[in-house]
This record gives sequence, C-alpha cells and structure tokens, in this order.
Amino acid sequence: MGNEQIPQTAPTPPAPRRPTGRQTGFAGTAHRWLLDRISALWALLTDRPVSLYAASALRIGYGSLYLIFLLREFPHRHEIWGADSPWTPALAQQLFDQTGWNSILTLSDSRAYFELCYVMALVTSALFMLGWRTRVMSILFALVVTSFHARAIFMTDGGDNLTLLMALYLVLTACGRRWSLDARRDRLKAARAGNAPKLVRRFSVQQLLDARTTLTTVVHNCGIFVIAAQVCVLYGAAGLYKVQGASWGGGTALHYVLNLELFQPWPALSHLVDEQTILISIVGYMTVLLQVAFPFVLFGRLKYPVLVMLLGMHIGIAVLMGLPLFSGAMIVADAVFLPDRFYTFLPHLCRRAAQRTGMRRPAPGRAAGPGSVPSQGRPGVPGPKHRTTPPGQKDNALATGLASDQS
Repeated sequence: MGNEQIPQTAPTPPAPRRPTGRQTGFAGTAHRWLLDRISALWALLTDRPVSLYAASALRIGYGSLYLIFLLREFPHRHEIWGADSPWTPALAQQLFDQTGWNSILTLSDSRAYFELCYVMALVTSALFMLGWRTRVMSILFALVVTSFHARAIFMTDGGDNLTLLMALYLVLTACGRRWSLDARRDRLKAARAGNAPKLVRRFSVQQLLDARTTLTTVVHNCGIFVIAAQVCVLYGAAGLYKVQGASWGGGTALHYVLNLELFQPWPALSHLVDEQTILISIVGYMTVLLQVAFPFVLFGRLKYPVLVMLLGMHIGIAVLMGLPLFSGAMIVADAVFLPDRFYTFLPHLCRRAAQRTGMRRPAPGRAAGPGSVPSQGRPGVPGPKHRTTPPGQKDNALATGLASDQS
C-alpha cells in the first residue's frame, strides 16, 4: 500500500476570456471605419475623374507658356539649340551617354531639319494649348519639351525644368475634357445624336468599354495626385533648404538676390526695392513660412490666401529677377489646387465684372430694368408698337410702371 502512487491529473488550462461588450464594439467600429475609408478612397479613385477644369487649366497654361517661350527665343534658336550653340551636339551626346536621355534635335545636323523641328514644336504647342486631339498632342508635346530641354540643358533659365515634369505628367491626365476643341466636338456630336436611337452593344463589348473608362479615370486621378504631390515637394523642399541658410534666417537673403547683376532686368527698380530694408526682411521671412507651410494648408480654406500670396511672390520674381518662364510655370502649377467650382464660377464672375465696368452692354431689344417686360398684343388687338397713346397718358403710364417696379 505504501508503494502505490496516486495518479496525478494535468491541470486544466484556464478558459479564455471572452471580450467584453465594450471591446467588441470598439473593434467593430474601427473595422467599419477602416472599411468605409477604403471604400471612399476607392470610389474617389474610380468613380469619376477629378479636377478636370484644373487639368485643362494646366494644359492651356503650359502649352501657351512653351509657345511663348519658343516664339521669344526664335531669333536666338540657333545659339541655344542649333549648330551655333556653345553646347555642341557632341557635348550633348556625351551627356546623353551618361544620363540616358535623347533628343530628336540631334538626329541630324541639317539646318533644314532643325528648322522643321522648330516649326513642328510651335505647331504642337499651339494645338496642345487649344486641345485638338489632346491625347495624341499631349504625347507629342511631352516629346517636344523633353527634346528641347535635353538638347541644351544648361542654356535656359531653369523654368523649363518644371515645364518638363508637368508635360510628362499631363500625358496621364484627361486634360482635354474641358475648354478644348475636343470638348466642343464632343458636345456637337452629342447634340446631333440626341434624337438618334441608342446603340445596343453586346455585353462583352460593354464590359470592355466600362473597363476602359475605369482605367482612364484611375490613370487621370493618379496623374492629378502626382502633380499635386510634385508641387508640394517643390515648395516644401525649397522652404526647408532656405531654413538651413544663415542669410534667410538673418533676413538678408533678398538683399543679396536684388544685387545680383545677372538677375537685374531693371537695376533702378531693384535698388529702389532694396532700400526698403524692413520690408524685404518681412517678405523673406514670409517666403520661408509660406513654402514650409504650404503642404499643410491644402485641406482647408487657408490655402486660398496662401495661394494669393504665392502669386504675388512669383510675380515679384518675374519682374525683379527677370525669370518670367519660371514664375509662369509655378503660377500655372498652383492652379491644380483650385476646385472645379472655382473654374465654373469664374466665367460668371468675369461677366459680372464686365457688366459693372460697362464693357458689356445688354442685348439689343432688352430693357435696362431688371423686371420690365413689354406687354404682348393679343390676336386682334394691336401690339405696343401699333397702339397709339395720347401724350398726356404716356407720362402717367411711365409713372405707374416705375411705381409698380419699386413696390
């Protein structure tokens, strides 16, 4: 009996804790919130193209800027991109071997070929600005900007760097849906086909068309996002680099900028502005603050005064430093942050301003008063043009009409 061993049973593990109602509710709420955010992001990406007016504004802005740039440099085209350039085709080819870039301007040394390329660049920029066959013209415009930029990368003022990036990004966007010849042609086509019977397509064909529309929408929205991100990185990086400099921290950076002889189109104006020491110190600090804070104010109404101040800054750079292409490229890039309701309201605002300044007169045959409508004659009753009124009753009728309008 003493040698018998009592069998030992293994201890039973404790039962797992059941989550309380509060924990279950919090987890379910967080899960639903995450699903809602993912669904909203997916809908924003695939449902409809965003910022179509902003994309069209970018197309018009960069197309016109590059067209003006090519026209301005037309007398000096051979010294910048042609055979007379200090940056010779041989030097350009050496750079291409290192960077992997290329240019259509280096395919031939013929002067006639260069002139043909220049004329085609002018035509492409104009057609891209007008929005004619925008999908094809956007690719050709990107090819033109890339070729001219790569041919003489050190011969321009640097404003075409941003133009090059935006030209590549605009290929992804549907920048011809608004304010373009393509949009006008689509409206006319839709008006002609309004009364025509609707074409019934097969299910597979309809699915392919829907997939193409969704893909186009996704690519366009991603392109707009990349453009906005590029501008944010540009401003943020510029502001952070300025913070590291002692001259910007001391408020003397603009003093040195205004005294650079290479960037003084009007030296007297630059010296006049340089005399306002307190003003240029404040402007220097505000420049750094605006550029650093720009990416953080995009989702509120504070972005509108920030964009206005940045507009003034770029205009100052164009006038005081003689860099219109760079300033124009930055001003056009800022247009991506304006909503479509701003662009749809802009024509109405321009019409109201024109009417207030007297530039636009009311249509002929329409009375100047807002509520005065001429009475129409019934059949058998002479109208107002054929009705005779004694001279004494004309004044009474006019007074009665004015009283009824004021009441």
